[in-house]
Amino acid sequence: MPYPSQLGLQDATSPIMEELMNFHDHTLMIVFLISSLVLYIISSMLTTKLTHTNTMDAQAVETIWTILPAVILIMIALPSLRILYMMDEINNPALTVKTMGHQWYWSYEYTDYEELTFDSYMVPAYDLAPGQFRLLEVDNRVILPMELPIRMLISSEDVLHSWAVPSLGLKTDAIPGRLNQATISSNRPGLFYGQCSEICGSNHSYMPIVIEVVPLKFFEYWSTSAIV
Repeated sequence: MPYPSQLGLQDATSPIMEELMNFHDHTLMIVFLISSLVLYIISSMLTTKLTHTNTMDAQAVETIWTILPAVILIMIALPSLRILYMMDEINNPALTVKTMGHQWYWSYEYTDYEELTFDSYMVPAYDLAPGQFRLLEVDNRVILPMELPIRMLISSEDVLHSWAVPSLGLKTDAIPGRLNQATISSNRPGLFYGQCSEICGSNHSYMPIVIEVVPLKFFEYWSTSAIV
């Protein structure tokens, strides 16, 4: 049974995810106000004595219920379009990482470094160390520097996959023969977990994603030692 803290969105660790959470709260408040108005109207209709039943001429009401939904849709659409353009914008990335989906694991290539590639498999339950998460831990984590714009190039070798890390606001399809891109920029160090979010076969639930975000000096040390 999930804990109450697991029923909502994960804590945001990137500017994009913060914007998505703000947009979620903005839209939820609009839906709440609409629902409250509808419930009030229903309760009023059920309790009124209907002393005034002239419904032949209600141009003011018709004008209001035509204009008001259009205004509400604009209030939802404008922030949504703004976030879509922010998610698609990639300006001068400091690092590019290419990830390929396979049945059923991920492979990563740091294109700015020579021969810095590895495969990432899920750790079986019998090999887990104390404190590691079942079905979420991998043998090779993706190490990334914090507070830098990072470009992810995402594709697939076989079938459709989806590279998704909720706390970073990322969910991009991995399509064979096509390169999709996404932006990562983390505000803080830490471990961030994700999974393939496309039903890609019998082992779909066994290809997790683990991103370890570290300060830049630690990333430089890791990348140098990994190549050597």
